Amino acid sequence: MSELSILLPIMIPLGGAIALLFGYRSLAVQKVGGVVFSSLAFAASLYLLYVTDCAGHVVLQVGDWSAPFGITLVADRFSAVMVAVSCFMGAAVAVYALSEIDEYRLRRFFFPLYLVLMFGVNGAFLTGDLFNLYVWFEVMLIASFVLISMGGKRAELEGGMKYVCLNLLSSAMFLAGAGIIYGKTGTLNMADIAQVLIHAPDSDVVISSSMLLLVSFGIKAGIFPFFFWLPASYHTPPSTVSAIFAGLLTKVGVYALFRAYTLMFAPIFDEVQPIILFFSIMTMITGVLGAASHFDMRRILSFHIVSQIGYMVLGLAFMTPLALAAAIFYLVHHIIVKTNLFLVSGVVVRLKGSSDLAKVGGLCKSAPWLAALFFIPAFSLGGIPPLSGFWAKFAVVKAGLEIEAWISITAALLVGVLTLYSMTKIWAEAFWKKQPDEQETVPTEHPGPLGFMVAPIAVMAVATVLIGLFGEPLFEFSQRASAQLMNPQEYISAVLGSGMEGRP
Repeated sequence: MSELSILLPIMIPLGGAIALLFGYRSLAVQKVGGVVFSSLAFAASLYLLYVTDCAGHVVLQVGDWSAPFGITLVADRFSAVMVAVSCFMGAAVAVYALSEIDEYRLRRFFFPLYLVLMFGVNGAFLTGDLFNLYVWFEVMLIASFVLISMGGKRAELEGGMKYVCLNLLSSAMFLAGAGIIYGKTGTLNMADIAQVLIHAPDSDVVISSSMLLLVSFGIKAGIFPFFFWLPASYHTPPSTVSAIFAGLLTKVGVYALFRAYTLMFAPIFDEVQPIILFFSIMTMITGVLGAASHFDMRRILSFHIVSQIGYMVLGLAFMTPLALAAAIFYLVHHIIVKTNLFLVSGVVVRLKGSSDLAKVGGLCKSAPWLAALFFIPAFSLGGIPPLSGFWAKFAVVKAGLEIEAWISITAALLVGVLTLYSMTKIWAEAFWKKQPDEQETVPTEHPGPLGFMVAPIAVMAVATVLIGLFGEPLFEFSQRASAQLMNPQEYISAVLGSGMEGRP
């Protein structure tokens, strides 16, 4: 049953995508199928989370080919919680799509591509092999490029081209890094690579491939200085697509960074730690400055993806048990909050016809319920207590205080203030001020009722409040996941066997 638990979150989205291809003539089948298969994947991810938390690790050697020679799927607590929160977002955004995605996109296989994207995301979190991680990245890239440019508008095509070009560059560097490390260690299995480097920690052997993978994963995560493609492309597609991209795709890059530097390159982490620390601080600062300088709601939110990624990578750079636990807690919080903010921006566009803060206003009076639903994720992102963002930032700062990382802490606190400023700007312009008289905005037309858009926003807002008020179980889980990351030998033993007989 444990092997089934790791297969279901991957196979359900794939099976759903194939099934929906057979029902492509019916829009009702596409809509119902998209929600049903996304929800089933979420249920399967909760089962995997339960099994993994009980067992520690769940490993599946596909085709009974033992590691490091076969394809390995492996779940630890970190990967299991990433799959669970991703599938939660997948199900919520699928409901939202019922109202926002038009017939044009539905007839061009929107939901099959959406499920393929979830298939790729879950596969990336669960693979135990470097080459297969590359394959999962490509699955995500193909599906996401089609989703981002599906509308055929100039802005979408332009954003899609920027997105795909930078990600192809990332893929090329990934292949180069993986090829070099295979030439030097003779394996692409992550656990086997880690074992080789533990016994022969010669940094000169792997530093080049480590740097190539840092750049590749950094592009996908959107860290400094590789983030410029993200705010140039994420504001162009419908909010449904932007939301799932904002919540998940960059987090796959962050996950890959954590997996690489807590497992494969753990023996040489001291040599790359200053670089990761510098990147994380600059990511926070440049991202929040970009957000503060813009006046379009979706562009502001796009830049804030960048700045918040900096907090997560800062946890990796600190590399202490508390810092990693804080980063995992931050990841869960941010996926929910950021996805929700993009969904709220979609409702603003639907009601007012624009996300330009100069053209909209008066939402606090005309739609007070939307103001309340925006307030929760926005001020959670800004770190207002007792919302989830406060505890996430508090844990990162506390981890920094423990190791006396004064510059990093100062940067994190300053970025938190500027984040709050950006959220306050959106609140004041879109919700608090009156609708500009000279701006006649035209609400956009959508195929579905507004309720399908509001329901997932409300659910995620409740989740944000609950994590803030009752976050102790999640933080305790994050500490258990952090303990696993700090002890890579457990992962190696689970994949290769206690006797390490997998490697000749």
